[in-house]
Amino acid sequence: MFAKKTSAQAQTYQPVLEGKEVIDLFSRLTLHHQAALLRLISRNLVVVNDGKEHMGFEFNFNVEGAMVTARLDGDQ
Repeated sequence: MFAKKTSAQAQTYQPVLEGKEVIDLFSRLTLHHQAALLRLISRNLVVVNDGKEHMGFEFNFNVEGAMVTARLDGDQ
């Protein structure tokens, strides 16, 4: 009844992950998790191919076999 409530620390005050920790976390993800993470990251991504710029959110990321593939929306 009189238990002290713990509040979550604001993200800005939490320590930033080191590169090794990020790589370790990524290596433990399944391909489906990695594809979902790429969907999030791709919002801040521009891909230039043959002089044409494509925003990352224009791509569909899917798992095919043992690879994550990125295709432009509408590509077959």
